[in-house]
Amino acid sequence: MLRRGRAFTVNYDFKRIERLPPYVFNAVGELKAQARSRGEDIIDFGMGNPDQGTPAHIVEKAIEAITKPANHRYSVSRGLYKLRLAACAWYKRKWDVELDADSEMICTMGAKEGLGHLVLSIAGPGDVVLCPSPTYPIHQYSVIIAGADLRHVPLIPGQDFFEALTEAIRDTWPRPKALIVSFPSNPTTEVVELDFFEKLVELAREYNFLVIHDNAYAELTFDGYEAPSFLQVPGAREVGVECYTLSKTYNMPGWRVGFVAGNKQMVAALTRLKSYYDYGMFAPIQVAAIQALNGPQDCVEDICQLYKQRRDSLCRGLSRIGWEVSPPRATMFVWAHIPEEFRHLGSMEFSKYLLAEGKVAVSPGIGFGPYGDEYVRFALIENEQRTRQAMRGIKKALDQGPDKVGRGS
Repeated sequence: MLRRGRAFTVNYDFKRIERLPPYVFNAVGELKAQARSRGEDIIDFGMGNPDQGTPAHIVEKAIEAITKPANHRYSVSRGLYKLRLAACAWYKRKWDVELDADSEMICTMGAKEGLGHLVLSIAGPGDVVLCPSPTYPIHQYSVIIAGADLRHVPLIPGQDFFEALTEAIRDTWPRPKALIVSFPSNPTTEVVELDFFEKLVELAREYNFLVIHDNAYAELTFDGYEAPSFLQVPGAREVGVECYTLSKTYNMPGWRVGFVAGNKQMVAALTRLKSYYDYGMFAPIQVAAIQALNGPQDCVEDICQLYKQRRDSLCRGLSRIGWEVSPPRATMFVWAHIPEEFRHLGSMEFSKYLLAEGKVAVSPGIGFGPYGDEYVRFALIENEQRTRQAMRGIKKALDQGPDKVGRGS
C-alpha cells in the first residue's frame, strides 16, 4: 500500500529500445496516411509489399492442411522436417548445393525474423559487426538490438567494396565478429557474380569473421542474370550462412516463411535461441510452403515477368521526364539517384516533396543508411497504368523546381 503524500515514479529507461533511432519510413508513412484521409489519390511505391495473390496451388494446399486437427497443435521451432527437406532439395536443384536438413537448415518466420534472431544469438556487447550502407534496415538494426557495435562499410558507386571492407576490418579492434551482406541488394539492386563470394570466403578465413548473406531476391532476376548462392563456394559453410524467404519468390509476404542454411554452429545457435521464443510457424503454412518449393515453378517465372514489365515501365517513364535511372538486373525495386538540382535537399525532404506535389510515395534513401541519402527507392508494386499516372505527378513536381520545396509542400 502506497503512503499518502509520497510521489510514485516508474523507471521507463528502456536502454535497448533507446539505442534504436526513430523509424525513418514512418515520417513519409504518416504524411501518406494524412493525404489519403483528405481524399488524395497517392500512388505508392514505398514498401516492398507484393500486391499480387499467392499462387492458387499453394493456397489450396493450405486450405486442405488447415482442415486437419492434427495441424492445429504446436509445431516445432526449427520447422517441420519435411519443410527442411524441401528447402534442402530446392538448394540442390537451383545451385547443386547439398545441405543436411537436421544440422544445416532451420525454418524461420521470414528472412527478417531469422536474420534478427541469428544476430541476437551470435553477437552481443563487445562484438563488432560490419554491414554495408545502404542496406535493408534489419541488417544494421539487428546489430543494435543485440547490443553489439555496428560499423558501416560504404556500398556506393565508384568505390571498391572489398577495399572498403578490408580497411574497415584492419581499422577495427576488436576485430569484427561478423559481416552481413545481401545480393541482389535491397535497396541498391546491385548484383554480384560467384567470384565475389569466393573473395568474401577468403577474407572471412583470413580475418576470422562470420558471414551472414541475405539472399531474399535470388529468384527475382532479369535480362539473363542468375544470382549465385554464397553456399556455392567451397568452404562457405565453414564461415557463414545464407538467409532466404518465400515472400517475394512466391508472393507469400504475409505467410512469413523463410529459412537459414549453412554453418552448423550458427544454425545450432539460432535453433537454441528460437526454442525459447516460439513453437514455429502454424503447420498449415509450413505445408503450403512445402508445396511452393516442391510444386510447379512456372509461377516464379510469371512473377519475374510481371516485375520486369513494371521495371521497364517505370524506368522508361522516368527517362522520358528527364530522370535517368539504370534498370536493375534483379529485385523488385528501382534505386534512383535524386535529380541533381534536388539532391541538396536530402532524401527525406525530397520524398516529402514528391508526396505533396506529385502525389507519389517513395522510400527515402537515408532510411537504408547514411550512404543512401542521395537516393530514393521505388518498389514495383503499382501496375503500369498507375505508373504512367505517377510519371505525370513526378514531372509536375520536378518542373516546379527545388525552390518550391518548403513553400506549401
